[in-house]
Amino acid sequence: MYGTGSSRCLSVAASCALAIVTLLPLAASAQKLFPDRPLRLVVPFAPGGVNDIIGRKYAQEMTRVLGQTVIVENKAGASGAIGSADVARAKPDGHSLVIANTTTHVINPITMAGLSYDALKDFAPVAVITVVPTAVAVHPSVPARNLKQLVAFAKTNPGKLSYGSAGTGSITNLTGELFKKLGGRLDIVHVPYKGAGPGLQDLVAGHIPMYTPTISAAPLAYHKEGRIRMLAICSEKRLPAATDVPTVIEAGMPEMVVYAFNAILTTAGTPKPAVDQLHQATMKVVAEAEFQDFLRKAGAEPVTDSSPEKTTRFLRNEIARWTPIINEAGLKQ
Repeated sequence: MYGTGSSRCLSVAASCALAIVTLLPLAASAQKLFPDRPLRLVVPFAPGGVNDIIGRKYAQEMTRVLGQTVIVENKAGASGAIGSADVARAKPDGHSLVIANTTTHVINPITMAGLSYDALKDFAPVAVITVVPTAVAVHPSVPARNLKQLVAFAKTNPGKLSYGSAGTGSITNLTGELFKKLGGRLDIVHVPYKGAGPGLQDLVAGHIPMYTPTISAAPLAYHKEGRIRMLAICSEKRLPAATDVPTVIEAGMPEMVVYAFNAILTTAGTPKPAVDQLHQATMKVVAEAEFQDFLRKAGAEPVTDSSPEKTTRFLRNEIARWTPIINEAGLKQ
């Protein structure tokens, strides 16, 4: 009896082991299937802008690294909300990505009533790939050589100083409002423009005394030519392209570090192995010297040490940081 039962147990055990061994290659092959078809990268803005330019280059490099085509889809509208919502509602399998930025995942969630996506709950972060610091710049006629002198000038001349931005609710607008708050609730008038270019041109022409641009080739060139005076870069380190300009930390305003950013996100609920694979491929792309050079020429600094966890913390901290500034400035729609 004992011998027969043992034989049967051994037979069953052998059958189970054979079944497990048979299934292992299938499981392994299933894990290797991602991505099993072309991916799509949604750029939630119109073609031709910085987000589109960076997104297309990223898609090109990811196609090479993943061995699957990454198709770019421009879905513009509602300050990036339409394209972002599209990815939030996509099938959670990692094949739909969005190149998010400060507007879509920080400013919109704070300012837009009835936003159709939750910036944190509806997305699975892959990585932050670029940051772009803002700056505080003045026309040469302004008698201020640093931020402390600018604060003193504003306090002495309440309501007579104005600053330009790329538009109401933009990261450049928030930079100006943060400066006003940190300077002691300065009375400085905001002048919103329709985009970065017009405001910068008015600063060069002397039509406005102050501007808070995102860093790019244009303001750096004007600074070098002496047509504007950049008082501080809102970053933690001096820029190689403007070593003479101190950081806001060096200028005595450490809380004024401000970055616009680009991040790659996919749909919430995407399996972790797929997110991990997207992250690894993304970091491989960002680590390449040619891609970094491309980003810097587009006015962005590459982020080479990001992760899904760091991206989640970054987004959460940015939303928490800007909410009181936006509320105080009355920027909610």
